[in-house]
Amino acid sequence: MPDLWLPGAERHPLGDTAPTDTQFQPKVVWHITWDKNATAAKPADLVPFDALVRYFTGAGRASAPHLLWDPFTGRIAQFYPANSRSKSVADAPGGTRTNRAGRVLLQVETLFFPYCRVNGKSYATVRDTPAKGLDKVLTWARSWGVPDDWPMGKPTWKANRSDRVWASRGGHYAHGQVPENSHNDPGPMPDWPAIGGKPKPTPTAPPFPGKAAFGPGKVNDSILRLGHQLVKKGFGTHYKVGPSRSWGEADRLNVRAFQRAQNWSGSDADGYPGPETWRRLFA
Repeated sequence: MPDLWLPGAERHPLGDTAPTDTQFQPKVVWHITWDKNATAAKPADLVPFDALVRYFTGAGRASAPHLLWDPFTGRIAQFYPANSRSKSVADAPGGTRTNRAGRVLLQVETLFFPYCRVNGKSYATVRDTPAKGLDKVLTWARSWGVPDDWPMGKPTWKANRSDRVWASRGGHYAHGQVPENSHNDPGPMPDWPAIGGKPKPTPTAPPFPGKAAFGPGKVNDSILRLGHQLVKKGFGTHYKVGPSRSWGEADRLNVRAFQRAQNWSGSDADGYPGPETWRRLFA
């Protein structure tokens, strides 16, 4: 069995453990603590790590995560074991129990707010930080079966939520991608390092062939590539046999299902891939 407690993390067990809903795929949810509101013109000093430990073991225990991670020093504190839910996302009545929807649902609060200042330097996003200790968190998550994927795409400052994707796919999620929640953190995140700390190559999407490659009467390799990727991402339910080089209504319906999973509507979810559909599909 993988470690219930991340090796090397400081342990601050809160005690009020509860099981997760293990019929769902394993997940990690990423947050930032966002303790201050700063700007590029007026950065502010980062809040001390120990102050957040005191908060999550005291007045803030009702919203405590599994882990508190400092990307500047690599320091990590843990409040719940991996097989327990934690409490860092809102959980409205009905729907999935958002704090429990996974064989594990590991929640990580990153000690960060936009334009925090550390050793005289300001940092706009978590992606800009040294990300020390990230490899330890990811290795632990992988040991619990969490895939490296971002099922709803890499985080931005814009919220993007899909109940269907959340309920059906394991991987990493931003707080801004969790149903029933209203926050849009953590913002852009670093690329994942491979096990052992070596950089993980960033997959490159094939060039978008242009909108003219898709539609009734079109026959080409790009349609086949699109179909295979839709199946890989779990959006191939309308194929009766499988993808082919010829465009058909099943292709359009599968693309539309993927677009709707991005919370798009109207002309943005018409079933015909554009550059952003292509980029997200191959991310």
